[in-house]
Amino acid sequence: MQELLIFLPTFFILLVIGAFAGLLAGLLGVGGGIVLVPAFYYAFSGLGYDNPQLMQICVATSLATIVFTSIRSVFSHNKSGFVDWKILQKWTPGIIFGAIIGVLVAAKVQSNTLTMIFGCLGIFIGLYMAFGRKSLYLNETMPTGVTRTLISSFIGFLSVLMGIGGGSFAVPLMTLHRISIHKAVATAAGFGLAIAIPSAVGFFIAQPPQLKLPPITIGYVNIPAFLVVVSMTMITAPIGADLAHKLNVKTLKRIFAFFLISIASSMLYTAFWVN
Repeated sequence: MQELLIFLPTFFILLVIGAFAGLLAGLLGVGGGIVLVPAFYYAFSGLGYDNPQLMQICVATSLATIVFTSIRSVFSHNKSGFVDWKILQKWTPGIIFGAIIGVLVAAKVQSNTLTMIFGCLGIFIGLYMAFGRKSLYLNETMPTGVTRTLISSFIGFLSVLMGIGGGSFAVPLMTLHRISIHKAVATAAGFGLAIAIPSAVGFFIAQPPQLKLPPITIGYVNIPAFLVVVSMTMITAPIGADLAHKLNVKTLKRIFAFFLISIASSMLYTAFWVN
């Protein structure tokens, strides 16, 4: 009970963060993890739960919230007819496989390593979205066969290591294959569900070392943070989805890039500063 009272000062902060993450998930198809992972990291660190598995707890809790956020976001986007269900059907098996491998790897690596992975990949993707040429395309259609299996597995794997819904990788991938940014954002929300379900289950089952864990943590998932954030993302994700269909392509890409670069830079700085 005393630990829960200590946790209360972050309650309202997590409410705001959850609302913002849900808005971002609906707007950009990124599942909200790009905001939640660093938010959880700073919140738990500030409360004194700075253990060697802290980043894994942040990643796992983020992925658990993405299950619900992605469902809400996909249905909201589908009302406008932008979700490409054929792409989701064909890419989901590889994504699930990659996500499972990602859970196994994430449970073994050091917390600081995950932080650096988050920062480096986030900056790279953000720079592409900010400065990538509109005329740059890889192909007219999405990859198929073995190439699709490899890429989809890689998306699932890296997304779990970062604790994100896959939109950070899926949106650039689809736009490079002449899929509109609005359809890419809507479809990427479905990628998030394929990533989050198997990884959340895996992190619930896994058992971290019992060293200064945040209160009521099951496996690697912190239940209070999960409940607070989900309560807000379920409300704000549809709002973000509505905004996504009203903004132009250029604005949407710049918003996407801004959040990726700024938050990833902060995490990367933290990783090196801690060392």
